[in-house]
Amino acid sequence: MELDIYAYVGIIMLIGLVKKNGIMMIDFAVELTEKEQLSSKDAIYQACMIRFRPIMMTTLAAVFGALPIALGYGTGGEARQPMGIAVVGGLVFSQLLTLYVTPVFYVMFDRLQRKLATQKNAN
Repeated sequence: MELDIYAYVGIIMLIGLVKKNGIMMIDFAVELTEKEQLSSKDAIYQACMIRFRPIMMTTLAAVFGALPIALGYGTGGEARQPMGIAVVGGLVFSQLLTLYVTPVFYVMFDRLQRKLATQKNAN
């Protein structure tokens, strides 16, 4: 199925939702790191466990809302179907990225930041 103007609108909406989910998780981990003096690994683990439900609720609400569009129901549904497919497929894929890849990048970048800070202080 080719991307049309409706699909691009869905992709823009998808980018905003994915960004919000990632920020919600990382912000909570940074807060835990600062307040409770947890390591980055422990902080992101706690953030994932605590923020899992709100992230899943947001994603599932968007998926179930876009599912009729993806299936092409209603008058002119076939015109909006690419948007629904882009949104549903993108949300499923982005959920996996948010829950599995974002914590890995958080820990990697935190370690890099600490390493660069110690090198800067050593000089």
